[in-house]
Amino acid sequence: MRAISARIWFLIADGSRAKVFESTGTHQPPHEIHEIEDMALSIDLSKSSELLADRPGRTFESVGAGRHAKENPTDPRRHLKRDFARKVVDELRRAMLAERFDRLVLVAPPAFLGDLRQELPKDLKAKVTDEITSDLTNAPEQQLQASLGDRTSRTGE
Repeated sequence: MRAISARIWFLIADGSRAKVFESTGTHQPPHEIHEIEDMALSIDLSKSSELLADRPGRTFESVGAGRHAKENPTDPRRHLKRDFARKVVDELRRAMLAERFDRLVLVAPPAFLGDLRQELPKDLKAKVTDEITSDLTNAPEQQLQASLGDRTSRTGE
């Protein structure tokens, strides 16, 4: 009997870097994964203090003559991370429409995993077979092989 082959992509990301690894093996061990070079994305995530170099604006109290500094409604780094999640999802959707993968596994820290989930359109969400809450962006390829290789047989069976 012939083993079924599936192209499984592993998105390994945090708020500023994203890499995609592919497993094209069958459901039989060992499972080899390799990086897809054209799917590596990154942004320059400066410190919040550098992004907010200007002093905040000032405002008057609603009652009385007091004045105080305005607070920023959102953290600018958080905003950049959400924009990055949108960019990553856009690239994944392009790859999905080009039929470059069959299944997708998301690997990211909790906050960024939430950002990715929020941006996923229904058609791409249907390809997601597993989520791993972990930051593996700095992990060497051998560790990724050990951590993700056994996931290929468990995704989408």
